[in-house]
Amino acid sequence: MAGLKLLAVAALFLACGLSWAAPQVLVVGLFPGAAVLNVDGQRKLVKVGQTGPGGVVVISADSRGAVLRVDGVERAYSLSREYSNGFAAPSTRQLSIAKGIGGHYWIAGSVDGHPLQFLVDTGATSVALNEGHARRLGIDYRVVGRPLQVNTASGTVRGWRVTLNSVKVGTLELLGVEGVVLEGGSPTEALLGMSFLGRVGWRVEQDLLVLESKL
Repeated sequence: MAGLKLLAVAALFLACGLSWAAPQVLVVGLFPGAAVLNVDGQRKLVKVGQTGPGGVVVISADSRGAVLRVDGVERAYSLSREYSNGFAAPSTRQLSIAKGIGGHYWIAGSVDGHPLQFLVDTGATSVALNEGHARRLGIDYRVVGRPLQVNTASGTVRGWRVTLNSVKVGTLELLGVEGVVLEGGSPTEALLGMSFLGRVGWRVEQDLLVLESKL
């Protein structure tokens, strides 16, 4: 009888241990070769072959889904929508930007946690940086980027397409944002382009530019 009780207690502890160890894993963003993971509430962009929060490894990823290794087991994950505690949809977040000098909209933000001043440019397809910005942000664009030619007002310049892990302005933060680093000192200011703006709602109300999260 005592032996049976010990076995029952051991089984109970084992079951509790397995329940405690199993992380809650969501794929909340998909890109070629990378996925945005939410593991027990911790969000991070993780590239194929890298390990993310909770020891979760991204085996493969594309626009259709991702294969993850969780606790040594590989399985396919589709895109999920994040929910807050209680499974209630998160509230909408807004950011209003007043028109500045020259009729432009300026906003303080950050890239990968490093502070950066942005000029909002709805005509720019991506978040655009010059090589000086990239150096200060620690982006080794020649290694991680894909080379391309960019047509500017000054002519054609060399550029590199990169993926920015995090771009944040005010309370709005996006992971896995496409960026372009241009050779030389142009653009003088970092441009907040449509790779960010296109993933949030935006509108102009009188002299205010209103950004609004879509979640």
